[in-house]
Amino acid sequence: MLDAIAATVPEEWRLVFQLLTFLIAWIPEAQATIFDFAWLANTGLATFLKRVLLLLPALLVIVAIWCTMLALYTVPFRSGRRDFLVALVLLWWETGRSIWLFWVGIARFLWMLIGWAWGLLKLTLQLGFKSLRLVILTPFALLDWMGRKYFQPGVPWLAFLLTIGWSALEALIFTYALMETVSDVFAEIAGVESRALMAPILWIFLFVLISGSFAALQAVAQAWEKKDVKTFIQMLVVEFFVMFFEVVFLYRELIDAITPWIANTSGYEVGFGGTLAMASFGWIGIRAMTWFLFGRFGTPALLAVLARETIAVHEAAPGERPRAPEPDWWRGPINALKAENEWFRARSRELLELVSLPVLQLLAAAVNCATVVIAARQAFKLPFTSLENVMIKDALVQVLRGQTGHAPTSGD
Repeated sequence: MLDAIAATVPEEWRLVFQLLTFLIAWIPEAQATIFDFAWLANTGLATFLKRVLLLLPALLVIVAIWCTMLALYTVPFRSGRRDFLVALVLLWWETGRSIWLFWVGIARFLWMLIGWAWGLLKLTLQLGFKSLRLVILTPFALLDWMGRKYFQPGVPWLAFLLTIGWSALEALIFTYALMETVSDVFAEIAGVESRALMAPILWIFLFVLISGSFAALQAVAQAWEKKDVKTFIQMLVVEFFVMFFEVVFLYRELIDAITPWIANTSGYEVGFGGTLAMASFGWIGIRAMTWFLFGRFGTPALLAVLARETIAVHEAAPGERPRAPEPDWWRGPINALKAENEWFRARSRELLELVSLPVLQLLAAAVNCATVVIAARQAFKLPFTSLENVMIKDALVQVLRGQTGHAPTSGD
C-alpha cells in the first residue's frame, strides 16, 4: 500500500516520503503475516481453533503496532513526553495481559460449560430414576393405602381373598359349562357367533351373580342376628329366588353332565324333578360349605369395600383417617427447579460474563491503544472483573475531552 502511494509522489519527494514512513513501512507485510497465521491452517479443526483462539488477539496486536508506530511520530510535538512513553510501554503490558486473560476466560468458560453439562446430565438421570421408581412403587403404595383405609387390624384377610377367589373359580367353571348354550342363544339372536367375545362377558356376569348370592346370605344372617323377622323373611324369599336362578341355569348343567353316568350304573332315569332336586341339594351343600368355611367372614369385608367403609372386627380407636397417596410424578422435581431458580439466574449471569468479558477486554485494550495516542491515557482500567465495569458510561468521552481524573474502575 505504501509503495503504491510512493509511486504517486513526485520523484524528488520520494526520498523524503520514505524517510517519513520508514517507521510504518514494515507494518503491512507484518500485518499480513500475522493475519494469515491466525486465519489459515491445514485442517478444518486447526482452522477453527486458530480463528477462535488467535484471530482476535492477532487483530489486537496489529492495532497495538499501528498505534505505537503512529504515536512515535507525535513524540517531538508532545508535552510530558516521559509520561507519554511510559503510557506506550504500559500499553503493551495491557495488550499482553488482555490476550492472556482472553485465553484464560475461554478456558474458564469451557470448564463451566462442562460442569453445567455434567450437572444437567445428573439432573436428567435423577429425574428418570425417580420417575421409574415412582412407576414401580406407586401400585404398592396404593395397595398399602387401600389396606390401611379399608382393613383395620383383625380383619380376616384370608377369608376375604378366599371369597373373591371362590366366586372367580365358580364363575370360570360355569362359564365353561354354559358357553355352548349361551353362544347358541346369542348366535340365533344376533346371527353372529363369537365365543372369544362372549367368554369374558359371561364370566363377569357369573362372578357378580355368585358374589351376590354370598351377599344375600349375609343379609339373611344379619336379619337373623338382629331378630328382625320381617327383614329375615324378605331376604329369605330373595335368597330362594337367587337359589332358583342358580339351580336352573347353573347347577342343572352340572347335574345334566352326570345323569348319563347315573342311568348307566343304576338304570334309573333322572327326570325333571330329580334333576332340580339334585341341583338344589348341590347348591345348598356348596353354599353351606363355603359359607361356614370362609364366606361368613369374607363377605362383610367385600360389602364394606364396595360401600367404601372402614372394616374392623372391634371398634377402631379414633384417629386420623389414612390419606390417599399422592404420586409425586413431577411435583417434586418442579419444586426443586423453582427452589433453584435464583441459583440458575446467578449461574446464567456468570456464564454470560465468562462469554463476554474475554472478548470485551480485547476490544477495550484496542480502544486503550487509540486513546493513548489521542489523549495519552487509557479509557478503561483493565482487567474487567464484571460486566459492571463495562457498563460505566461516558468514560471514553471524558478521556477524549482531556478531563482530569483516573481511569474508571469498578468502584466509580
